[in-house]
Amino acid sequence: MAPGEQADRIAVIVTFLRLRARKPAPPTVFPPGVTLTAERLDVAAYRRLYNEVGAAWLWWLRRMMPDDVLARHLANPCVNIHVLRVQGEVAGFFETDAEPWPAVNLNYFGLLPGFIGQGLGALLLAAAIESVFNQAGPLREMTVNTCTADHPRALPNYLAAGFVETRRVREIWDIPHRLGLVVPEHLRA
Repeated sequence: MAPGEQADRIAVIVTFLRLRARKPAPPTVFPPGVTLTAERLDVAAYRRLYNEVGAAWLWWLRRMMPDDVLARHLANPCVNIHVLRVQGEVAGFFETDAEPWPAVNLNYFGLLPGFIGQGLGALLLAAAIESVFNQAGPLREMTVNTCTADHPRALPNYLAAGFVETRRVREIWDIPHRLGLVVPEHLRA
């Protein structure tokens, strides 16, 4: 953020979670017409997806990331992006990062607004967990964090999938006005 730049100051509670083992479950099966593919996205495609999925939940950090830094991140072989499609239309995605191996972080996870409430979130989360725990090697855990700016079902869904809360932290964020995000009143600090 540039000095003197106008910003919205918000207060969130960030919840950090850990999953040490996948719950016993059959492989995730998506309904007909729903597909999930691992993809290497360029910066423009990634920004479009990130912005569309995350706008309502104030995803702003990658909006601030310079293109060259984001391009290096996306090219990192430890970073994996899976895109969910319904009848060929992009519906959501998740991004994992195995850089801190043997832990894998679920960096981002979400659905486009028109696909929320159709039961796809639980399936997508199950597939994200499978994608991590089906990897070869001495994986010890999967991590994720969520906050009070995220969808209200995010934390309950992570807990239902077997994640365990490890800590909560109150954070203050200054979100630049130039990003055009709409900040809910209840989050304003």
